[in-house]
Amino acid sequence: MQLNPEEMASVVRRLKRAQGQLGGIIKMIEDGRECDDIVTQLAAVSKAIDRAGFSTIAVGLKQCLENPDEGMDQAKMEKLFLSLA
Repeated sequence: MQLNPEEMASVVRRLKRAQGQLGGIIKMIEDGRECDDIVTQLAAVSKAIDRAGFSTIAVGLKQCLENPDEGMDQAKMEKLFLSLA
């Protein structure tokens, strides 16, 4: 099942922000920043990526409900959802 790019725009924006955060974290490490600052930023980027995953699942579930003939079966969607946990 292909996801609607328009509905995935917010996920793409979130991932691009996370990508920028990762670059910042790498620079922090290279600059010898404090451990707590680095871990705080790692936690933030981790949460952003998790939210992108859950948003992707939500879009997929919505599309499955709207177009049941084209969607994935329930077991596969459940497996995808649980892979994020």
